[in-house]
Amino acid sequence: MLESHALPEPVPAETRVDVIDADAAVSDLYGAHYCALVRLAVLLVHDTATAEGVVQDAFVAMYAGTHRPRDNGEALSYLRTAVVRRSRPLVGHGVVADRNGPGPTSDMPSAVRGEFNLLDRSAVVTALRKLPRGQREAVVLRYYCGLSEAEAAATMGITPGAVKRHISSAMAALRSVLEREP
Repeated sequence: MLESHALPEPVPAETRVDVIDADAAVSDLYGAHYCALVRLAVLLVHDTATAEGVVQDAFVAMYAGTHRPRDNGEALSYLRTAVVRRSRPLVGHGVVADRNGPGPTSDMPSAVRGEFNLLDRSAVVTALRKLPRGQREAVVLRYYCGLSEAEAAATMGITPGAVKRHISSAMAALRSVLEREP
């Protein structure tokens, strides 16, 4: 009798659900956290267009990369870490980005554009931008993102004690700058 070398059966649709679920999960994360991640990046790189690029790159890296988060909490943690780490080389060691750089894009929804305009005018944000990178990251993650010291430390790749030191130094610097403001 002849052996049958039939082609394998098509893969049932049920087994492809993981890819569809992954697409949906990334879309859901994007919709829920994109603006907050852009705000985080703006506070680190001082430029909305660059911040949007950093966040887009983080989402693309998560989607295309080998790192597949197990749940939305882990995915958000991964995205925050990616945004912080991708922002670092864009600002440099204590170099302040051009404050006259491009602002929010005209195709950005007006409510979001207004939020970024308010952020740019804030005396606290102006003082925050003058802090060294580590101090700025610690304050942004701890107080703007609402992370615990342990979560901020994990995101920055440092110890919780180092986060406390960065925050202590940053608060002293911010206090002295803001007390001089009229």
